[in-house]
Amino acid sequence: MMEPNINVDLITTEPVDLLTRNGVTVEVLRLDKLHPVISGNKWFKLRFYVQEALKKGFTSLVTFGGAYSNHIVATAAACAAAGLKSTGIIRGEAPKVYSHTLKTAASFGMELIFISREAYRQKQVPPELSEGCYFVPEGGYGEKGAEGAATIPYDKSAFDIICCAVGTGTMLAGLINSKLPSANILGFSVLKNNLSIEAEAENLIKNSVGNVHINHQFHFGGYAKYQTGLIRFMNELFGKTGVPTDFVYTAKLFYGVNELIGQGHFKPGTRLLLVHSGGLQGNLSLRKGTLIF
Repeated sequence: MMEPNINVDLITTEPVDLLTRNGVTVEVLRLDKLHPVISGNKWFKLRFYVQEALKKGFTSLVTFGGAYSNHIVATAAACAAAGLKSTGIIRGEAPKVYSHTLKTAASFGMELIFISREAYRQKQVPPELSEGCYFVPEGGYGEKGAEGAATIPYDKSAFDIICCAVGTGTMLAGLINSKLPSANILGFSVLKNNLSIEAEAENLIKNSVGNVHINHQFHFGGYAKYQTGLIRFMNELFGKTGVPTDFVYTAKLFYGVNELIGQGHFKPGTRLLLVHSGGLQGNLSLRKGTLIF
């Protein structure tokens, strides 16, 4: 299998002094350093889908996402590296001006097909794609995605609780599947009232290795929504630690952990690891100057 220039040795674990207090230590797993396009957890969730598509002799891969989807642009780049054609079924009507995400995906050769939001909710597939294509669910959700997320590398003996942002629940499930029995995984949902996510994640968990724990308090209004307090926190975090976050996923994770530490949610001596799942390209949708990085 041809792979992008993925070097897991670039992944580092760094202390986050801004969050470390009340006897709780915090470090961040810098998956955002993995690749300039297939950033963060995206490659891990995609790798076994791409591998299976090639193994089964498919020449084209199809997936779903929005106009600012990290998954869409990562899939386009991964397929280009593997020699696969790619198609993105995009939610909503074609915009007059493509987002940076869509431009980048198209630059990797991805065909973009726009369908109505209603058709997208029903995951309707255009007739011309009904046969001969390998399909990957939105966000990489599925057993292959969780299997790949389980290969995210970190020192499992060094941390008591691993925290991550939750969209589809795929990474959360993979982390649960690969954790040590003594460790806990805590997810932070970035969607509002997405209470079905626990069950969706549980569907991907093997052998009852752990329970699903998801915090729903820090979504800031819902998916891709934010408030001035979140932007202020992102800038403060970067200014004091040099760690960039995105307002869709990772900023909500870091903010939520910071709040829970302040509330005494974690026992003194707890060692936390925050998984930086990448997705920084999402910040390009913000007005220039909003962020200091």
